[in-house]
Amino acid sequence: MATWSNLGLQNSLSPLMEQLNFFHDHTILILIMITTLIAYIMFMLFFNKFTNRYLLHGQTIEIIWTILPAIILMFIALPSIRLLYLLDEINSPLITLKTIGHQWYWSYEYSNFLNLEFDSYMIPSDNLEMNSFRLLDVDNRIILPYNNQIRVLVTATDVLHSWTIPSLGIKIDATPGRLNQTNFLMNQPGLFFGQCSEICGANHSFMPIVIESIPMNFFIKWVSSSIN
Repeated sequence: MATWSNLGLQNSLSPLMEQLNFFHDHTILILIMITTLIAYIMFMLFFNKFTNRYLLHGQTIEIIWTILPAIILMFIALPSIRLLYLLDEINSPLITLKTIGHQWYWSYEYSNFLNLEFDSYMIPSDNLEMNSFRLLDVDNRIILPYNNQIRVLVTATDVLHSWTIPSLGIKIDATPGRLNQTNFLMNQPGLFFGQCSEICGANHSFMPIVIESIPMNFFIKWVSSSIN
């Protein structure tokens, strides 16, 4: 069961990721229904002896197999378009985080606070502590409050990167000379891991991302101690 569960998406930790999970299940259900119907029809064709040498056309069945796929595609397209609009919507963010991709590490700037910025490097394997995650943990984690809208501005200084956190449903390109924008809301505390998912060079797989989601009162204390 553990292997089978790894084939799906990660557990959703934000409302947008929940919607992505629902859309995934909705689409898979439609595909299973189509596959089952086609398999049944092919099976029946192999084992029946009905023939009609004088059948030249069948307008009724042609109309059905033209209109039916169009209707099925609408059931997929409409939720997909709704989800695309939700992913692009920016809802009065409380905090703005600027993310800058470098070869091969991330820099972060909290735009709402003065002089609150840091670089985030992967912790080498020989420096890991017992409770750290190999190739995923960083020396400086992103600290953000949960149950609040967060806006992320993403760019890069050298080559293409991609700031990706699967459990939050975030994947946005970091492009040199361009400022991309996304938003998210974390609905529970915890550690959320991600990695650069753009092939950006030799150390591409060593650009992890870690967000630590904490309550607002602890976030205020962390900001105060970091600035002072």
